[in-house]
Amino acid sequence: MCRLMSNESQNHMLIIDDDATLLMVLERAMVRRGFSVSTAISGAQALALCKQNPPSHISLDLKLTQETGLNLIPQLKILAPNTRIVMLTAYASIATAVDAIKLGAHQYLCKPADADQLLAAFGDGQPGELKMAEQQQPTSAKRLEWELISQTMQKNEGNVSASARELGMHRRTLQRKLLKHPVKS
Repeated sequence: MCRLMSNESQNHMLIIDDDATLLMVLERAMVRRGFSVSTAISGAQALALCKQNPPSHISLDLKLTQETGLNLIPQLKILAPNTRIVMLTAYASIATAVDAIKLGAHQYLCKPADADQLLAAFGDGQPGELKMAEQQQPTSAKRLEWELISQTMQKNEGNVSASARELGMHRRTLQRKLLKHPVKS
């Protein structure tokens, strides 16, 4: 899952995340907003793409499958010194936010985040201004449940029965929940 859409570096975004669904959604959203987009699921792929075509913007997941995004920041900054990096994470903490900013990330954003929130995080502020996830209200229980179901379904490669067992719910209950649209917040 390593794709390069264009060689324009002025509005070129590199999205690094091990969640294939999130990669696809963010890629489509950013292309609609005028970016050329490269995607990578690992640090090695990201570094190769960054070397080939330095991006102007990087969205970087904190926890990749085999590595941490924090270790990639210095290497990405060497390959693309003028790039803006936004660290995305579902495991937010003050310590990792401070570490990310010290290493050169522009912002730190908590998942779930949509394309508009990601673009806002790239904003015009100075690197090092720590603005952790400016959410007005906490994520709702329904949204958290939807996220957990989505992650479990992906982990089980779409197998409803296996996902239902892992979630501790009846298969039919899970099927009904899957028929509903995702919760916004």
